This record gives sequence, C-alpha cells and structure tokens, in this order.
Amino acid sequence: MSLAKIYTRAQVGIDAPQVTVEVHLSNGLPAFHIVGLPETSVKEAKERVRSALTNSRFLFPDQRITVNLSPADLPKEGGRYDLAIAVGILVASGQLVSQELTSYEFYGELALSGEVLEIHAILPSVLAAEKAQRCCYLPTANDELASLAPNVHRKAVCSLEALWLDIQGQQALPLNMTYDTRVVDPIEHVDMNEVKGQESAKRVLEIAAAGGHNLMFIGPPGTGKSMLAQRMPTIMPKLSANAALETASVYSLIGQRIDTQNWRRRPFRSPHHTCSAVALVGGSSKPKPGEISLAHNGVLFLDELPEFERKVLDSLREPMETGQVTISRAARQVDFPARFQLIAALNPSPTGNYDDKRASAEQVLKYLSKISGPFIDRIDLQIELPRLSTTQLQSDNPQESSAQIRERVEKAYMLAVKRQSKSNALLSNRELNEFCALALPEKQYLAKAVDKLQLSPRSYHRILKVARTVSDLNAEPNITLNALKEALSYRAFERLIGKLAKY
Repeated sequence: MSLAKIYTRAQVGIDAPQVTVEVHLSNGLPAFHIVGLPETSVKEAKERVRSALTNSRFLFPDQRITVNLSPADLPKEGGRYDLAIAVGILVASGQLVSQELTSYEFYGELALSGEVLEIHAILPSVLAAEKAQRCCYLPTANDELASLAPNVHRKAVCSLEALWLDIQGQQALPLNMTYDTRVVDPIEHVDMNEVKGQESAKRVLEIAAAGGHNLMFIGPPGTGKSMLAQRMPTIMPKLSANAALETASVYSLIGQRIDTQNWRRRPFRSPHHTCSAVALVGGSSKPKPGEISLAHNGVLFLDELPEFERKVLDSLREPMETGQVTISRAARQVDFPARFQLIAALNPSPTGNYDDKRASAEQVLKYLSKISGPFIDRIDLQIELPRLSTTQLQSDNPQESSAQIRERVEKAYMLAVKRQSKSNALLSNRELNEFCALALPEKQYLAKAVDKLQLSPRSYHRILKVARTVSDLNAEPNITLNALKEALSYRAFERLIGKLAKY
C-alpha cells in the first residue's frame, strides 16, 4: 500500500480541529515534501522523522514521499504531527499493517532516537478525540494530564518501536492507565479566618462568590484589600469537573504545568499594573491566551487599579460581558474563554487617603478619572474599607472560616442554578424580567433610587442581580426591599465621586 491516511489534531485556540495526514509514496528521485500550510517547525519534521525511523530500526523508503496535512488552509505549527507522519510512512511502505488505524489518533513530537516527546495542548486534543470516538496514542509525559478527561480512550507511548509493537499485537500497551494519587478537593493554603475585622467586606465577598459578581475594594493602604481578594477562591462554589477541564485546557495551550494532585482549584491571577493589553487580554502574531483567559472560572485581581493604563482596562469591557475574547489577526481569528470574576482594588486618593489633606479634590478626581465610567458600570459591588482599629487588630475573637462561608455560598448558588441553570451575574435582560421581577413597592423604591443616583441602565440591571443574590443567601424566594437596599449600598465609587464633586 503506497497511500496511508492517519488522523491527528491541530491547535487553534482552545479548539483542536481534526487534521488528516495523507502519506503517498511514488517512484522517482528520493524526496520528502510536506504540504498543507506547514510552518517551519512542521517542515523540520522531515529530518526528525527520518532519523527516528532509522534509529528505531525501520526502513526509510528510498522513494518520493509526499505528506499532505489536510485541511490545506489551516496553518500547522509545532512538532505535534511527527508521530502521525512517521506512522503514515510505516503504513504506506508496508512496514506496519493494520485495518483499524482509522479509529486512532496520534500526537507526539519525535526525538532523533525515536522517543516520543511531550507536546502542548494535549487536553483539547483528547477531548475532541473522545467526541469523535477514537482512541489516542500520546506521549507518556502527557498521559497523566490527559487522564483528567473522563471517557477518553488512550495509550501512552514512549517510543516509535513500542507503538509498532502494540499495533502489530506483539506487545500491548496498557489502555487508560490510572493515577491513584489524585486529590479531587482543592487544598487551600489561605483561609478567611485569618482576616480580622472587615465584616462588611467579608459580606460583600460572600455575595460576590454566591452570584458570580465583579467586585471593587476602595480603601487606604493596609486595610486588607489584597488579603481579602486572595481568599476569594476559597469561598467560591467548588469547580465542576467540566469547568476544571476547560480551565486546564487553557493552561495546556501555553505549556504550563498543571498540578494533577490539585487540579480542581480555581485559578487566581494577579497581573502587575505595568502589564500590557496583549498580556492581559491575549494576542501576539500567533494568538496566545492572556491573563483573563488564564483566570477563566476563577479570579482576576487587579491591584492599584488607577495605575493600569486606561486603554488596558477598557480592553476588559467586552470580555467582562461576553465571557470570551476574540483575537483577530490577518492569518486567523481565535476565541479564548474568559469567564472570570474581577476583583479590583484601589486607594481612594493618590496619597493613599482623601482625608489626609495631602491632595486636593481636583487631584483626587483626576486620579480616579483614570478609570472610565463604562468600566465602573461593569462592576456590580463597590465597597469602601475603613482602617482597622488597634482593638480589632489585637482581638483574639475567632473568625469564620472559608469552609463555613462556602457552605452558605454553595446553598445560594444551587438555588440560582436550580431556578435558572446559571449564576445570577450571567442573567440576560430577558431573564431578569422572569427571575428578578419586583413587587410594586420594591419597583417604586428602586426607580427613585436610580433617578437620584443617576445610574445607567446597566447599573440598574446589576443592582437587580445583586439583590437577587442577597435574597438567595437569605433563602427568600422573591427580591425583598431589604435586599434592594443592601444592593444599593454597595455603590461606594459613585458616592466617593459625588462627595468629591461637592468640594
């Protein structure tokens, strides 16, 4: 047989489209050509495959070899196609005989010795193979990570020779190796019981965790803004297996090691305020995920918010609404998931505190105006943190643990999921009319408050969502007046701006 067809997968964002590797051997001067929009790293597979086959004691065909990577309009990059190309050559040259290769997919880079090396983005590939109902041959170094995906049939391969022996039925490779040391529940190294005082801030964190709301802390240095933000993942609802896999898939794109002992922990990303829009949102000539995608299903913490460039912050506005980011380049367009919870922290003044008389109201307003109104509009909860007194700092009173708070959060979250199959922060405007309907007294109260505070329609909808979460935490079937009042109390940034404007 001089023609072989082998299946593998490309990497396009978080997707893994199928690539068919067609290998044809023909008479003529010996040559080796790879077509199908291969980049330099793929073209170099010719030398890796040639040496790997020779050093694995296979015969390298002394013929004209043409390898087509289909579809031809999909750019191919990396060494992930080496193993599929080598298998295709073995089949086309008659050194490997099997009638079942159409039910397998092959991923892996080849060393010159024939060893199969680790590749990036293995999770999207094996998940796509599972949907196509194919078994995967993948590098041994990738197998533990791939085992996180349930129902995936896979065989770990250490060398080209071991793969040949398995397909030929001479020495079978184990199917679906298990790793018994995996821990399902995340191990947290911080806890809310370490935070003294700041009860109002803890309440806001609880509301944010239960409803999936974005949050802003405003307060002078040393009030615990960063400490509180770092403990947010410890009180959020436990991450489902599918959501954890999606997050792990994003990390596998950049080749970052994933802790398989603790893979269900929600990510916490805290980029420095000097980071660029590309680093935050994602991009480059070959699109890579940014910090917002690495925070998918977790927390993105932006400390010293006014120190970020305004255009960098404004680049977050669309992802905060849609839960994904689209990176468009001349060659391709790639979508990355970006469903994160934002926690922003800032000092209320460039000097640290607007009451210290070191900056005028105009200077403070200029400092705060670095943050655009549309960006603030997308933050549901805004709270000002006071300085702790010495008595509070020295207090030995026991504080609530993260586990205690998480128990209440998960009850409220499950109420929302049972009612509308999603968190309150994700409700659309049409769903608000159904799940956040107000009785006449509450409707009149909210209308007066919105007119007095001159809030935008987006802010109006976000107040409704927060009030819905407060009612869920209180196990109340309808939004109450007290829930509306509490939701309206979390508008500290607007109050601060209004206070400064009077001076």
